[in-house]
Amino acid sequence: MKQFDTHRIFNINNADEFEEVALDIFKFQYENNGVYRDFCIHLRKSPQSVSTTLEIPFLPISFFKTHRVISTQKESQTIFTSSGTTQSTTSKHFVPHIGLYEESFLRAFELFYGKPKDFCILALLPSYLEREGSSLIYMVNSLIEQSGHPSSGFYLHNLDELRDKLKHLEQKGTKTLLVGVSFALLDLAEASPLSLKNTIVMETGGMKGRRKELIREELHRTLKKGLGVEHIHSEYGMTELLSQGYSKGSGIFETPPWMKILTRDTEDPLSIQPHGKTGGINVIDLANLYSCSFIATQDLGKIHPNGTFEVLGRFDDSDIRGCNLMVL
Repeated sequence: MKQFDTHRIFNINNADEFEEVALDIFKFQYENNGVYRDFCIHLRKSPQSVSTTLEIPFLPISFFKTHRVISTQKESQTIFTSSGTTQSTTSKHFVPHIGLYEESFLRAFELFYGKPKDFCILALLPSYLEREGSSLIYMVNSLIEQSGHPSSGFYLHNLDELRDKLKHLEQKGTKTLLVGVSFALLDLAEASPLSLKNTIVMETGGMKGRRKELIREELHRTLKKGLGVEHIHSEYGMTELLSQGYSKGSGIFETPPWMKILTRDTEDPLSIQPHGKTGGINVIDLANLYSCSFIATQDLGKIHPNGTFEVLGRFDDSDIRGCNLMVL
């Protein structure tokens, strides 16, 4: 199998370079990923008939639950899995080159926030810690290790200890990043008020069945009031991706140069629609070199003219049918 120069992925400087690398990766994955190639053939798409990224087929994310989506014969170094209930099938992301993921999340973090060593990093991710195979835990654990701060670490249900730690770090003026799943951050915010002036609070989404789902505005309003911060940051990532988007407030996300968000028409899953219209989120993640870089998610969103985007919700079961029409 011909190797792909991964340095090209993380050295993209403009839209033309992104287009060129994305088209080359499409050709690479068409040639080396049997599941994706069959999907493209079903849609009568090939590298010969595709000349822009807008014409590339986006694989429904559900394929990661039912197929081994991989673009290499190399054995996987790790397998990331999604959370799920006994009634649902979990996604599996086979990762043969874990260094590609490490480079992706570290470069993105440094792009948006700076060096991990400049932070004390606290993680409140109970639902992820309680299972194996979480790509989020892998990323945050690596950032904690690179932070090197003696107080950096994970918290499970010990909210009193975390609250005391945050107060201590605030008193010392320590630059702190608190990463947490939504329901756990709400538990922390509602227990007793805090005033975090030196702390970035980043929610990773999801109530995971622990609490009633809230719209983003309500969630962020409650967290800002209870934690005493002006903005709630957010991370947009998933098991099936090796890159993340970040929001520094108001739910407006940005992506690193090797990641791009498009939206598809909810009535026509093969049609990409213009900026400003709500549609299904399609992700181009060039770091997904050895799985699939072109994924149709089950999220709804809207893209702004400057390339930033919002996540507005998820398809319900009836909406997902439009996506399932593409499933072989």
